[in-house]
Amino acid sequence: MEPSKMLKVYSPFDQSLLGEIKMNCEEEVEIALKTAISLFEDRKKWIPSHQKIAILEKVGELMKGKMEELTVTAVKEGGKPYQDSKVEILRAINGVKIASEEVSRLTGHQIPMGLTQASVNRLAFTMREPIGVVVSISAFNHPLNLIVHQAVTAFAAGCPVIIKPASTTPFSCLAFIKILEEAGVPKGWVQPLILNNEDAEILVTDPRVNYLSFIGSAKVGWYLKSKLAPGTRCALEHGGAAPVIVEPDADFKEMVPALVKGGFYHAGQVCVSVQRIFAHESIAKKLADEIASEAQKLVVGDPLDKKTEVGPLILPKEVNRVANWVDEAAKEGAKVLCGGKRIFDSCYEPTVLWSPSLESMVSKEEVFGPVVCIYPYSDREKAIKSANAVPYHFQAAVFTKDLDIAFDTVQKLNATAVMVNDHTAFRVDWMPFGGRDISGEGMGGIPYSMHEMTREKLMVVKSRYL
Repeated sequence: MEPSKMLKVYSPFDQSLLGEIKMNCEEEVEIALKTAISLFEDRKKWIPSHQKIAILEKVGELMKGKMEELTVTAVKEGGKPYQDSKVEILRAINGVKIASEEVSRLTGHQIPMGLTQASVNRLAFTMREPIGVVVSISAFNHPLNLIVHQAVTAFAAGCPVIIKPASTTPFSCLAFIKILEEAGVPKGWVQPLILNNEDAEILVTDPRVNYLSFIGSAKVGWYLKSKLAPGTRCALEHGGAAPVIVEPDADFKEMVPALVKGGFYHAGQVCVSVQRIFAHESIAKKLADEIASEAQKLVVGDPLDKKTEVGPLILPKEVNRVANWVDEAAKEGAKVLCGGKRIFDSCYEPTVLWSPSLESMVSKEEVFGPVVCIYPYSDREKAIKSANAVPYHFQAAVFTKDLDIAFDTVQKLNATAVMVNDHTAFRVDWMPFGGRDISGEGMGGIPYSMHEMTREKLMVVKSRYL
């Protein structure tokens, strides 16, 4: 076995060293795979549903007792402000509860027989079985909750899972693994691996893997899918460039706070952050000015400070990228209504851009930073066409009091989910969640992930007494 390499993990805010973790090597990937496969292939080692439920209930209780510790860990390594990280931990606890409840819902159904002469004297029904070995590749922006979505779902569905956390945020995952062990998860059912990209690819593309859960960039996700072994199923969750359509009758009092929260939550580092607001020309500038006014009031800085509302970007190079995109947009005609500057090497001002070119990077690509663009329109149909023009389609929104316009806009926006009178980043963990087209494949959300991590088996019984 080759000598161990160490992964250094730094605070995204001040770049202080948080710690070092031994990285796993290719040989340890093989060990993990063999462990997972042996558990799945020996049905005697499968965990009964009642035992999984009891374990997950204990996991939830242990997490409640460690909430402050888990919150601080997530803040330090991920940079999401303390108050928002605390909400994430509460979501993760609830996610474990949802998974435990969904165990009883992984059921089949009866298939009618006797409808033709050939099908008489038969009884048929389906059962759901775990799909097999699951590999989960996670992202940095929700360092605990995503682990719940990608590892607890597999365990609850009856699948051994190997989880690779983001290299920038591994400590939340490892803390959670300790909780799983303390709660009684049998050895080998949930295995963490700290890997470089090459070894992660070896893991993902192994033909013994039955299912890949990937959250990250489209470039990496589609590349990995192209390398999957035949028969390996996958769910890919990539980014978006979330559009919002605003009609003249929209309620400013509720809309402005929602759009500010949806645009600048976690410094815009969310795959469904509000990015492109298409507002009717009669109210567009007023809306832009009010959003800019509120954005300027946001407290930016140390995520451990409980007053902070916008923290750092995950890496200094991301600050540079966002700054370059904003500068490009300004040169191409956008007006910077607020922000547009670095605060530290790690933080960027909440920025509102008025009418950037549709050819600017901020209009064509996912910013994944604290930048919101506002475009005036006179024709809603053309605004929807512009909203749909990018290849990223995830969540979207429309603000209007007119029910007919709301339904029409929902139908015409290319998105997997459209919020009416709410921001694009709304999510609860029991709802379906995922992108379409370049933005992803398959569906997340705890019940939906668990369903995808199982498969149906049909049983047909023939008897002359039926």
